[in-house]
Amino acid sequence: MIRFFKNLFVEHCPKCNKELETHKSNLLSSVVVKSCPEQHYQKEYHPAFETYIESDTVS
Repeated sequence: MIRFFKNLFVEHCPKCNKELETHKSNLLSSVVVKSCPEQHYQKEYHPAFETYIESDTVS
């Protein structure tokens, strides 16, 4: 049951289904960047715009 709830809040890469890692967060601007460990996908949250920016193939 607990595993089910954990999976509700964990984001995955749409290509390889691996869990996204948060490693480029900037606390001063509150931008949160999550990316696939295989560099397939990246998702950024920008609170000033209240939006997500998603991109394929991270460099």
